[in-house]
Parts: sequence; structure tokens; C-alpha cells
Amino acid sequence: MAYVIGASCVDIMDRSCMEECPVDCIYEGERKLYINPVECIDCGACEVACPEQAITVDRKADPEHRADNRRFFEEVLPGRDAPLGAAPGGAGPVGPLGVDTALVGGR
Repeated sequence: MAYVIGASCVDIMDRSCMEECPVDCIYEGERKLYINPVECIDCGACEVACPEQAITVDRKADPEHRADNRRFFEEVLPGRDAPLGAAPGGAGPVGPLGVDTALVGGR
């Protein structure tokens, strides 16, 4: 099971979780961070590091945000030609994407 970043990360993006993630599976949108559920190794380092308490294990996460987190990686985001999927080498080489899902972008 992976971790999910919820609504309290929108427009905050402290990024402490990114520094603690040992597998670099936290990606940066325009207004929110997203955890790739395929790349996440369920270590929990991100959850402990988040000062906003925005991160929770997926089975306890708000269903709307759990689904939205998956959409970030599985659907074609605005301005992209294909879904992000699992990036070889993790989030670092991809860098900030500057785009969010419709749920976050519409808030």
C-alpha cells in the first residue's frame, strides 16, 4: 500500500517529504505534491516528515484524494502527450511539472 498526499498540501508544498523519500517517488505539480503509488515502497518516511500532516497511508486517505493521486500518474495531464506513469529514475529527473489534476487545479 502506498501513501497519499491530501488537501492540506495544496498551495503549501513544504517539500520536507521529498527530502526524506528514499526512492524519490514524490512528484511536484503546480500547487500540490503527488506520491507515485507504483514507485512508493511504503516506508512512511514522508508521513513523518510532513509538517502539514497531509500524508497518510492510502487505505486511510480520503477516497477523493486517493483517486486523484492515481489520476496524476495514469491520465494525460494538461500540456502533456502521455500519462506520466512511473518515471525511470524517479521524480528528480522529471522536475516540477507545473500542472495538477482537475481536482486540485479547480480549487
